[in-house]
Amino acid sequence: MSNCRFLYHNGVVLEAPPVTTFLESLTGAYTTTRTINSATSFLFWERHMKRLSSSIRILLNSKPKLLFSSGSSSRFLIDHSVPESSINDLVNGSMSKALKSGVVKERGRIYGEELAVTVLVTGNMEKLNRLDDENCDQEERKVLDFLDVWLHIGGYSPYPLGVRENSASLALVGHGRDVAAAKYSDWVRLRKPLEKFRPHATTELLLSNDGDHLLEGCITNFFVVCRRKSSDNLYGGSLSEFEVQTAPITDGVLPGVIREVVIDVCLSKGIPYRERAPSWSERELWEEAFITSSLRILQHVGTIKVPFGSLKALACTKPEEIQWEEKRFEEGPGMITELIQRATMERGIEEGFPLNNF
Repeated sequence: MSNCRFLYHNGVVLEAPPVTTFLESLTGAYTTTRTINSATSFLFWERHMKRLSSSIRILLNSKPKLLFSSGSSSRFLIDHSVPESSINDLVNGSMSKALKSGVVKERGRIYGEELAVTVLVTGNMEKLNRLDDENCDQEERKVLDFLDVWLHIGGYSPYPLGVRENSASLALVGHGRDVAAAKYSDWVRLRKPLEKFRPHATTELLLSNDGDHLLEGCITNFFVVCRRKSSDNLYGGSLSEFEVQTAPITDGVLPGVIREVVIDVCLSKGIPYRERAPSWSERELWEEAFITSSLRILQHVGTIKVPFGSLKALACTKPEEIQWEEKRFEEGPGMITELIQRATMERGIEEGFPLNNF
């Protein structure tokens, strides 16, 4: 990934820190996507805006301190409806100005690279306090009057899809997160303590509330291709002999953009699909596994590790003393994973949002 990156905020272009540092420094709802086709289109941009609007609504109604600074309170009266079209206008307006500034062409368009873009929407306490000082009543206040948009843009080298050696290695290290239905920047800070349990060469950390049902990764959604108990051979029969499983949103997982696309793909391709958290105790039925994210899209899994004694072992054992149970998959993406991977990228091309639309 290129070191060329910048921030755009309130008409000003600034030097940017790494995206993780940027997200740790501000409180708000965010989404991350990237470009495709030599930085000419954004991947699933409209889906990202829909999810961003949803995250803002959830935080305003349940956890306003995750949208505003820690010093904010819920004393203010606001219009919680937050129309999706209004968020689109707010973000698209900022993106249009950022692209017209010329910085993307001059510093972000690296030959051979795409662009990674993180959109962060934060609550502005100064604007909110100004409305208080002006004694504005509820009808005069609009959420968009005190929301700010930050754009973190940098070069991105796409992760090769379908390469056998590029499998993900996962490890279960913690419990599910709070307000999982919203994507918010504080999670970047809250997940840090889990890093001490990360085994060597582990790609992603998994979460579970009971140590058996695997919910999601810290920055990904998690799927398995599960053989039905009545079937002995996944590849010797029809699609009805297996199903794709992933935890439902109601279990406390992020409604990932690529997760949504994978579900659409399964339905359109006639691939049996069930929203059920994959159970570690049934791992002998798992034929394939993959994780999804907006940058890597879909990555096949090579190994999954769960501590002996499940999550209880993490509370009473030093990280270096943890013993792990392991599930290994055949080298390289499986047949079903490859099918979903190809179809997901085809959807991405179909739904590409041209940069010149801003």
